[in-house]
Formats: sequence, structure tokens, C-alpha cells
Amino acid sequence: MAKSSANIGARLDRLPNSKWHVKMWLVTAFALLVCWSNGIGGAVQNILLNEVHWLQPGSTLLAMWGTTYTIGQLFGALVGGPIGDKIGRKKSILLYEGIHIAVMIGAALSPNVQVLYVFRLAQGFGLGALLVVLFAGFTEYVPGRNRGVWSSRTSFIGNWAHPICNLIALILIGTGMSMSMNWRVEFMIPSVLSLIATFLVARKFPESPRWLESQGRIEEADAIMTKIEKEIEASTGKPLPPVQEAPKEVKKLPYSALFHGKLLRRTIVGSLVLIGMNTIQYTLMNWMPSLLNGLGYDTSQSQFMTMFGLFGAPFGIFIASLIMDKVPRRVMGVLLLIGMAVFGIIIGAVTQAGAVGMTGLIALTFLMNTIIYMYVCYASAVYVPEMWPTSAKLSGSGFANAMGRVSNVFFPFLVTALAAQSSSYVFVLLAIVAGIIAVAVGFFGIETRGESVEDIGNV
Repeated sequence: MAKSSANIGARLDRLPNSKWHVKMWLVTAFALLVCWSNGIGGAVQNILLNEVHWLQPGSTLLAMWGTTYTIGQLFGALVGGPIGDKIGRKKSILLYEGIHIAVMIGAALSPNVQVLYVFRLAQGFGLGALLVVLFAGFTEYVPGRNRGVWSSRTSFIGNWAHPICNLIALILIGTGMSMSMNWRVEFMIPSVLSLIATFLVARKFPESPRWLESQGRIEEADAIMTKIEKEIEASTGKPLPPVQEAPKEVKKLPYSALFHGKLLRRTIVGSLVLIGMNTIQYTLMNWMPSLLNGLGYDTSQSQFMTMFGLFGAPFGIFIASLIMDKVPRRVMGVLLLIGMAVFGIIIGAVTQAGAVGMTGLIALTFLMNTIIYMYVCYASAVYVPEMWPTSAKLSGSGFANAMGRVSNVFFPFLVTALAAQSSSYVFVLLAIVAGIIAVAVGFFGIETRGESVEDIGNV
């Protein structure tokens, strides 16, 4: 008689921290670190605009550079999630890595700007799908008691991509390489590094036994789980703790389950959490130099201030990794959103009044970036990925990510209009967005800290 359950959740959650968990974390984090078709976007755009002249100032093509990529990410998250729930975590990582690598190479070989834009759209699609499965899929491999810490660590490593990209771009310029070759090499480097990540996933990553069990593939789930248990026993030299909990029902849910009943509430909250992340993070990432310029600082000063302010990003994610599993998820989300709102209002007020100089403004933007990136870690790596049942995990996370991208397509137009009036208004707008989402998380968010994947998915 076939087994009806392999009790995968309880078996995974009772595992002690081990070399196996470190291996899974390092492979996931490395894959996140090197999939940087987004991280090099600014450097490539700068070369195409100012050196190669494939893009022209004030042109529609220039305006569409970021929007094209964002639209690709939107559809990648929307389509990639359900596919990942159908074919599994390991296969979907390999599929999306393959797509992303192919289109980065295609971009590097583009003969003209029109072909490059097609690949730019496809890059967004590949990365949008890949990020969903890397962040959400990883939550199935680690115990509920410290899932937030492990997920925060992946975010900490992954978010070094932007400074590393900028460093590589600086090094390439220093080599004296022609600008027409420079931007192509910038696409080839992450392609090669992502090939290494793909090889590591193929060799080191088992299929998620939680996902296999949710699909009714009990014997496969049990075989993989047994192999993991033996590897951890061998590395620790100790017998594993006994399984304390009885098997729990693991439901196989259709995509439509996201839009009614208990999951509808999570779909709404998850979408709002990521809308807040995208509008605030990307507005400041893309607009900060221009906003500072509008306050009277020249281009050199504004770039210098932006760079120092962004040191708050790794600092914020590091702090988040230390406290993520010590604070209830809803409380942490509300506190971070309120913190962003307060700093938005303060920066808006002091800049409007001209009451702070360059040093003070750098300090304020550093602190705001610290809080913003604590929230980025919380939203994209921890809270939204973990709030879904296993069989709908990538679908739910993908839909919420897609909604976050939708906001990023339209929000820049509002920012542009406000920035033309006063840079201070943009900071106040971000504060209003943060405040609205804080209320939504406080009233409608679910608590997931320390809960098993199976308990979270009991809907």
C-alpha cells in the first residue's frame, strides 16, 4: 500500500543547523548575487546614451529603458510562479537560469538598439521568474524556527550585486577597453557567473521534498528526505532528534485559490507589501541623484551623497538578519514602514526649509536607506515568500511580485510630476505610501514567524 504522507515538514523542521543548510544557503545566495542583468542596467544605459549614442537624450527609447525591463519582470513573476509550482523548484531554477543566461548573451551580441530592447524585455522576464523561485523556493528547505534568519542571509549576499556591478563597470572603464565593447562585456560577465550558479544548482540542489509531497509523490519525497537526514547525521556526528509531530495534511491547491477565501487576504497583503517595497526602493535608487540635484547640489555632489547614503543598504540588511526571527512579522513590517514614513516626512521638511547641509542630508539618507533595506529584506526575502501553502508558494509569491512591478511601471510618472514642483514633495509622497501600507499590514497581515510551512499553509 502506498504511503499517504512522508511527514516531510516535521522531519525538516526538527533538523539542527548543519553544513547541509549552509550549502543550500550559499548556492541560493550565489545565484542571487550573480543574476545581475538589473544591476548593470544603469551603467549600460550610461554608455549607450553618452558614449555609443544608441540612445538619445529626451527620446522615447531612453524613457523606455527601465520600463521595458520592469514589464518583463512583471510577466516573469506572473507566469514563472505557476510554472514553478507545476514543475518543481529545482527544474524551475534551471529553466529560468537558462532563459536569463541566453538573453544576457543575446543582449551582448545585439547588432542594434532595437534588438537589444527585445533582449532587455526578455532579461526582465527571466529575472522576474528566477527571483520568485530563488526566494520563495528556499523557504521550503529551512526550519520554521530560524527561516527568517536564513532568508535574510540570502538577501544580504544578493543585495551586494549593485555595488559589485558598479565596481566592475569602473574597472572595465579603467582597462581602456572601447566603449562599444565595454557594455557587451558587462552582460557577458554575469552570464558566465550564472553558468557556474546553474551548475551548482544542478549538482547540489535536491528537489524540494515538501513540494514533492504536496504533489502526491510521496516515495520520491521520502527518498530525498532520507538522503538529507543521512548527510546531516554524517556531518554532525550525532543522531537526529526524534520526529515529534504527527503528519499534517498537505493540500494541492489550484491557482484560483489565491483569489478567494483565506488566501485572498494574503494575496492582497503580499501585493501591498511589495508595492511599498518597489515604489520606495526603486524611486530612491533611480531618483536620488536627481532629487538632490533639484535641491541645489551639483552632479558631482549629488552622486557623492547618493553613494554614501546607499551604504545604509548592506548595513540595514545585516541588522535585519540579526533580528528577523526575534520580532513578530506583522510588528516588524509596521515598525519599518512607520520608520520610512517618519524619515520621509523629516527629509521632506528639512529640505523644504533648507535647514540641513550636505553632511546632515547624507546622515538622514543613510538612516533612511538602512530602514528601507531592512524592509526590502523583510518583504522580498522573508515575509511574502513564506506566507503561502507549498503547492501555491511560487504562484502566490509570483502574483504579489507582479503587482509590485505594476506599481513600478506607473509610479515614476507621479514622481516626475511632483519632482518638477519640489524634490521635497517626493519624500512626503513616499511617506504617505509607507503609512497606508503600515495600516494594511497591521490590520490584515498574518503572523508567520516560527510557524512551520505546513501550519502556514493550513487554509
